[in-house]
Amino acid sequence: MIELPDLAAFSATFADPRTYAAMAVSILAGVVRGFSGFGSALIFVPLMSAIYDPRIAAGTFLLIDFAVGLAVLPTIGREAHWRDVFPLAAAAVVAAQFGALILIYTDPTILRWAIAIVVLVLLAVLMSGWRYHGRPRMRVTLGVGALAGTLGGAIQIVGPPVIVYWLGSSWSPTVIRANLNAFFGVFACALFVTYVARGLLPSQVIILALLLGPLQVLALKGGALMFRGSSAQTYRRAAYAIVAVSALVSMPIWDHFFR
Repeated sequence: MIELPDLAAFSATFADPRTYAAMAVSILAGVVRGFSGFGSALIFVPLMSAIYDPRIAAGTFLLIDFAVGLAVLPTIGREAHWRDVFPLAAAAVVAAQFGALILIYTDPTILRWAIAIVVLVLLAVLMSGWRYHGRPRMRVTLGVGALAGTLGGAIQIVGPPVIVYWLGSSWSPTVIRANLNAFFGVFACALFVTYVARGLLPSQVIILALLLGPLQVLALKGGALMFRGSSAQTYRRAAYAIVAVSALVSMPIWDHFFR
């Protein structure tokens, strides 16, 4: 069930100093995605988990992503290869049910360590430039979908496995982009239903999404404009560095200093 916020909840959110740290994180995630095309979840989720906890981080990011997914889906319908999107998305949606259980029942501190480690491992894979170049067999597609869905359901980091899998294909960049957007849109909509059913969208999450979502969209547009003249290599390196620092800073070992 969704817990709708009241005026008192909004007042408490604005009185909480963590809200302003969350705004800074959302702006940073948007800017990085704007100039690099990726990285918002890899920055937002670990840092928001450190500010609040993994459930708040995952729920807030899902609502923001859900809104973006609804807006994007109608524009990419004709370009996406749905016969390739649907099997991967179906596997991801099924696996996300297990991921949601991990989010619910895992100790928050343990989950924060896991988030930081997963982000650093995925970052290393992205930085290496490795891509899957084998044939897109159904069992591989389902395996990638299951991995992405588990990570997405638990910690909202669904993109990297799919990106690594599809970027090695022979499709044109336009088709790859459309397929990714279609997958993210379908997955976000399905996961929204799961989170509602699991009670993972309390009023605090709704308020934070309402506050942080517009900030992230504006920051995304600003990031795209700010780095329009930079080389792809420069902004990719900057994004990698920011993601790495975000993962390291989010580790529970630093709680004594930041909390």
